[in-house]
This record gives sequence, structure tokens and C-alpha cells, in this order.
Amino acid sequence: MKKILLLSDTHGYFDDWMAQHIVEADEVWHAGDVGHPSVIDQIQALKPLRCVYGNIDGGLVRGDWPLDDIFECAGLKVWMTHIGGYPGRYESRVQQLWLTHQPGLFISGHSHILKVIWDKKKNCLHMNPGACGISGFHQKRTMLRFSVAQGAVKDLVVIELDKVKPARSSGSL
Repeated sequence: MKKILLLSDTHGYFDDWMAQHIVEADEVWHAGDVGHPSVIDQIQALKPLRCVYGNIDGGLVRGDWPLDDIFECAGLKVWMTHIGGYPGRYESRVQQLWLTHQPGLFISGHSHILKVIWDKKKNCLHMNPGACGISGFHQKRTMLRFSVAQGAVKDLVVIELDKVKPARSSGSL
């Protein structure tokens, strides 16, 4: 069993609230819009990281991380990308590649809206962890914590905090 912390849309921001949840996980998965390589460095100093780049990420992040990460975790096939859409409204690029990848868990970010939806048509769990940075329209900073065991997601927990811009932050742009 693996304990996962799923986050997205940090937009160059990292703080102690994120760190306290990162240390409880076995791995961190970041669904794009990292915003600054220092966020990656700070996460990797605490736990192993899987990451994809997002639309705001520059050459340093794009050079080190893929657009799509397709992998297996504890018997579950996972596809993580930044801009993916939602069940019934997937991006055309995702639709075209779906038959090739056929994940049991599809993860995207980008919208800053936390959603966990079972896609009946594709027989797949869709997750978007919302945004855990402080840039954007969202009112709550959110992440998802869950375990993966025997090919299934278990013990899913939503982690949230009111979005308040602090006077000073480490790693912000």
C-alpha cells in the first residue's frame, strides 16, 4: 500500500502547511502548474515526487517533467496530465489517447476546482485536487490524500485551508 498526496497548481508557492502533509505521504504527485522549480526542490527534499508540467510552467520545469505521466502504482494504472477535462468533457488530446492508455485513475489539474468523479463510461476514477497555491480565483487551498492498494484507491481525504495571502512566503514568485 502506498500513501499518496496529490496536489496541483502551486503557482510557485510552498509553505509549512503543504510540508506538514507531504511528510505524511509515501509519494507526492503534482498535476502541473508548479510555477517555479524551487517548489519541486522543496517537495523532493521531503518525499519522492511524480510531476507533470502545466501551461504556466517554463522551460526549467518542462525540461525535467513530462506533459503526461503514465505509470502503475500498487496495481493501479494511473494517467496524470495538467489539462485533461472531466468525464463527458475530456480535452480532445486526452480523448484521442484514451484507448492507448486506459487508466484506472485519471488525474488532471488546471481548473483550480477540486473534483473526484467516477467515470461510468470509461470505468475510471477521475481526480482533480484543485489548487494548493495562493494564486487564482479559488477560495480554498486543496489537496487530496489517499492510499493505493491492490489496484484501487482507498481512504480518500480532502485537505483544505482557507486561502489567505501571507505577507511573506518561501518559494513564491
